[in-house]
Amino acid sequence: MVRANETTVPVMPCASVEETLEFYQALGFEVSYRQTRPYVYLALEWSGFALHFGTPPRNIDPSREDAGACLVLVDEIAPYHAELTRAMRAAYGRVLAKGRPRITRFRPGASRFTLVDPSGNSIIFIQRDEPAKLEYGGSKTLTGLARALDNARILSEFRNDDRAALRVLTTALRRHESTSAPVDVARTLAALIELATALEDTGGVDEWQRRLTALDLTDTERHQALKGPGDTEDLRIRPTGETAAPAADTP
Repeated sequence: MVRANETTVPVMPCASVEETLEFYQALGFEVSYRQTRPYVYLALEWSGFALHFGTPPRNIDPSREDAGACLVLVDEIAPYHAELTRAMRAAYGRVLAKGRPRITRFRPGASRFTLVDPSGNSIIFIQRDEPAKLEYGGSKTLTGLARALDNARILSEFRNDDRAALRVLTTALRRHESTSAPVDVARTLAALIELATALEDTGGVDEWQRRLTALDLTDTERHQALKGPGDTEDLRIRPTGETAAPAADTP
């Protein structure tokens, strides 16, 4: 008789033992097993779960970021992102939001985020009560900037494609700004600032910031527009009348 007491342990490829250990240990993981000969095998533990790594295939290319993946299901997602970004800041002086390794950004109300390691593995943290059927953008109930923001959210948060999200919002703002509610324009400008900063493509940020602060919004509307970006200090998003210098450790 088969009894339901199984434990599954995914083994992901490790392109570099040194880089893998350096990254995960910087985040607070402890090494519970390390072997490099006759083959690579690593086991690292953090909180209540473990990640295992083995010898990579000969043709592995970490830059493709398709080496392997592991899902980590948790009861409440926000504390995990907060703790990992805190550890990153302590170890690296900033949140690694671009390149590899990195962690994807997290907005209030989000149900998942991804940690990409030096080998191109994706550790995807998912809240257990995430809806079984997610709205993957382009909802027929949305129009104009609201629909573009929904599309951009999916491109950024689920496909990890900030560049495509930036293009979607830039085009939508050009087409719909004049006919949209000021709060939707503000949400779009705030999202553009966030994406451009993460991509280190900040040529339009000052202009978007100027237009954002010039919008005639109530305090409630301004808060609603700015509550999405995860780190408003780093993105220099500020209420009307405030002046902020560029953050030195902007990711």
